[in-house]
Amino acid sequence: MKVLFKGKPLEVEGIQPKVGENIPAFSVKDVQGKEITDKDLRGEVFILSTFPDINTSVCAKQTTNFNKKVSETEGVKLISLSKNTKAELNDWCSAKGIKMEMVSDTDSEFGKAFGLVIPEMDKLARSVFVITQEGKVGYREIMDEMTNEPNYDAAIDAAKGLL
Repeated sequence: MKVLFKGKPLEVEGIQPKVGENIPAFSVKDVQGKEITDKDLRGEVFILSTFPDINTSVCAKQTTNFNKKVSETEGVKLISLSKNTKAELNDWCSAKGIKMEMVSDTDSEFGKAFGLVIPEMDKLARSVFVITQEGKVGYREIMDEMTNEPNYDAAIDAAKGLL
């Protein structure tokens, strides 16, 4: 799959799970060191918000907007993921006064499982996956142009429809 970054085509490695498919197996740790696996994404509806770099304006907007919208949506949980280090993610959250579940995928385990790694940039493709209570993909959006924001309302509506 290809995506664009400011119009430049970039290759995304792997196969992205489609709507209706089980999510792939993965194991990552959040910035507090708590392990999160595909098995943990059962029994509730999750939004997985993946972004290239928290220290850029579009990624910061994506993270802030999803954090606000999901906090106003009962029954939906948010996990934000990038290849930023734990320190970078913690520093960003501290500077913004935000507490949220952030995952540092520096070894690309999540990115490889979901087919989101862009080797040329060593980043993850900007994407949103809504995960059903059964651990299936209920909605997905992978941005064709990395500098575009995702459709927040469509993701929230999809998540609400799975409750």
